[in-house]
Amino acid sequence: MTIYVDHTHLGRHVTGLERITLELFSRRALAPLDVVPITASGTRQMVFRQTFGLPLRLAVPSSVLLCPGFPPSPLLWPFASRVLPYIHDVFLLSRPADLNLRARLYMVAPFRLALHSYPNFLVNSDDTRKKLSAHCHPDASITLYRPPVRNVFGLNASARADRRDIGLRLVALGTVEPRKNFVAAARIADELRMLGVPNVTLDIVGRQGWGEDWHALGKLHGVRLHGYLPEDRVRSLLADADLFICTSHEEGLGLPLLEAQYAGLPIVAPDAPIFREVLGASGIMIDPSDPSASAAKITALLSEREWRSRYVSLGVRNLQRWNALASSDHDTVITMIERLAIDPAPASSRHRGRRIVEH
Repeated sequence: MTIYVDHTHLGRHVTGLERITLELFSRRALAPLDVVPITASGTRQMVFRQTFGLPLRLAVPSSVLLCPGFPPSPLLWPFASRVLPYIHDVFLLSRPADLNLRARLYMVAPFRLALHSYPNFLVNSDDTRKKLSAHCHPDASITLYRPPVRNVFGLNASARADRRDIGLRLVALGTVEPRKNFVAAARIADELRMLGVPNVTLDIVGRQGWGEDWHALGKLHGVRLHGYLPEDRVRSLLADADLFICTSHEEGLGLPLLEAQYAGLPIVAPDAPIFREVLGASGIMIDPSDPSASAAKITALLSEREWRSRYVSLGVRNLQRWNALASSDHDTVITMIERLAIDPAPASSRHRGRRIVEH
């Protein structure tokens, strides 16, 4: 039995999707399994191999495919019992207005087909598992495979507690497109200025995506768009920031929020299940649609004594909590893939009449 892993989407950008693929679906991460990564050079080759190359490999009966990036090609549907998709989120179905044309044409239909008919899935969070269960077959097997969070930017929080308050520097990470809702973060920054907080700035790190948000943000006071940056520049901006802010409409995980905690940064995020799951007691939960109330909550935080040192400690504990959960998932997933390689029978034939959820 050959275990293939779809790596065709790697090598273009290094966003959360690519980092999770490298973290969870490399040869090292899947050891002791003997896996064969399938790569591509350029977008055209990626599309060709995802559409035709992967189905051709699955035409050999003794093979299994792991799909940690793009939805499985429709031509993989006949081999669904031997394909294991990793689901990062369900916004391809839940937020169609936030998609660009390429996503609508290339990803939505294959994603819907996979969710409605495939028997086995891996997911990155319990929140994604719950959302996925509303779309997939009642007998589908859904297994948690949470990514461990490493200090990828080489951050250090040791001096943060002793910093002086010379202003308020907000930082946000992610592709600038409608779903990320960075305009809401800029509005909160404006409200903070109106409440008397001095020198409020918002640094946004991420490439320009589709939509008009990039141009709208570029006209706003105190907003600095940095585009895609190398790790050393991201490290510098996170080290200089006072707060990390996320105002996204929807996330499957929100990996940058956890990564930023290595800098000891307080994390401001929407009061939604996924962010409560990821941040636990360490998050500052807001309603991005209410900039005034969000700014008031942040100013209340700034009035607390030793707020910086408090959130350094909360971040350390939260990273320990999350990484312990991620570590507990690994052996379960390896066992599941081994079982799938030996017996690729659909989950429905083994567990008739009930949904299977593995933790």
